[in-house]
Amino acid sequence: MKQLWYGGKIYTMEKENETVEAVLVEDGKIVAIGAATVLESQADEKYDLNGATMYPGFVDSHLHIISHGEKISRLDLSTAASLEEMLELLREAAKHTPSDQWLFGEGWNENNFSDSKIPTLEQLDNITNKPMMLTRICHHQVLVNSKALEIAGITEATEDPDGGKIGRNVDGTLNGRLIERAKDLVEAAIPKEGEAYIDYLSKTLNLAIDDLLSKGLTGGHSEDMSYFGHYMNPLTAYKRVIGEKHHFRVNLLRHNFVFEQMMKDNISYDEPFIEPGGMKLFADGALGGSTAALSKPYADDPNNSGMLIQSNEELESYLKMAREYHESVAIHAIGDAGAEQVIQALEKYPVQEGKRDRLIHGCILREDLVERLKKLSIVIDIQPLFVPSDFPWVQARLGKERLEWAYAWRKLLDRGIMCANGTDSPIEDVDPIKTIYAAVERKRPNDDHEGYLPDEKLSRFEAVQLYTLGSANAICKEHERGLIKVGYDADFSIFDKDLFEGTSEDMLQAKAIKTVVAGKIVYENNR
Repeated sequence: MKQLWYGGKIYTMEKENETVEAVLVEDGKIVAIGAATVLESQADEKYDLNGATMYPGFVDSHLHIISHGEKISRLDLSTAASLEEMLELLREAAKHTPSDQWLFGEGWNENNFSDSKIPTLEQLDNITNKPMMLTRICHHQVLVNSKALEIAGITEATEDPDGGKIGRNVDGTLNGRLIERAKDLVEAAIPKEGEAYIDYLSKTLNLAIDDLLSKGLTGGHSEDMSYFGHYMNPLTAYKRVIGEKHHFRVNLLRHNFVFEQMMKDNISYDEPFIEPGGMKLFADGALGGSTAALSKPYADDPNNSGMLIQSNEELESYLKMAREYHESVAIHAIGDAGAEQVIQALEKYPVQEGKRDRLIHGCILREDLVERLKKLSIVIDIQPLFVPSDFPWVQARLGKERLEWAYAWRKLLDRGIMCANGTDSPIEDVDPIKTIYAAVERKRPNDDHEGYLPDEKLSRFEAVQLYTLGSANAICKEHERGLIKVGYDADFSIFDKDLFEGTSEDMLQAKAIKTVVAGKIVYENNR
């Protein structure tokens, strides 16, 4: 069966402003492009866009899909503008949390509080004696109450784990904060096994993917394999949810904790809808919690330069392991010291030909580091929404001298470094339109200024292309995805507005009306 798509503006995204009149699809692939009058005689089915605008499928290059589903279903703390608002949200949620369940909250951010105060352990204990875990917006630290500490076996005598820190008051008593790998101590205490748990993951994943499709996303590169018990738990959920429907494409990064076992177990996937990705590692933390590793101390905390998650030797050992299996790596590095550690290791153990490594975030770089990055086979997964989220507080944290290479997407592209667009959801809003706006305007909608570090703004074409061709580059699929071109996958994101017309604020009103994967309509807005 051949399908003809026509009747609207169709952007190839290969060249700026390049459009085609019609696209012919067969067996999930684009087999011809050209004039509708020429192609219609070959079509068995016709899909009239009725004036809508079609692009190659948008793919989020870095997110956590199951965690996105949990964010949708859990208590949202991101709206709290003060400590008291956060506590009130928790009090209300505690009333409706069954006695045998944990109270989970997502997205608190003290940088949005007028007083910048973080809840104390005593304040959390006064709300409920049910175990509570509240994940910060960056997902690099959590707040827990005494019941959760008890279940995890954390006492004042518990030592900080490697790459993590147990929060304490000045007198040495616990304050309920668990930073980086210290939060794993509580995570490990939450039951994560059995058929009921896999069923929970499947329902959560379904919720997440339905939401992604409604935003026009045809795929995502996700990291979920080490947070939900044995790696077969989330993998089984993916096979049930995507494997049975083939309605989404996911590239699964494999955390260094589970990578080798997954390789040894010779896991089967369901390509090209469920694909294995590279090894995922963490080099440092986040700027919000002042754990991103910087080469010089934080401007607002002169005794702190952040933290590296692992030593140079540990990072290199994981890198060698990935290379032994002929695999790439995707490494989280936000600070320049974290990026330097990563670059040094990649220079020592380069990726094999035909693959690309990934630097995830790369928020704070330096001129010398960028010159070294140019020589590597690497893609930087950027998150433009970090800019309006992190500014202006991040300026005080970094100091003016570091801003030249802070969130410097424009300079990276101008230096010829490949980038891809993502959201790190649940950290940021998964809606690609909001990310494109942030890349173009570098501010919140309707803010009355020219944008944070406006010289780093991208064009709308560049911002959209980073969602299509950019994400394809990240997994070396640029010869089959990311463009509307003969021989490419028939993955399309169709919006009710042309994203290249009108003002940036006009663009924010655009809605996905159809999402197409392998020639199949997998989401349709009938409103």
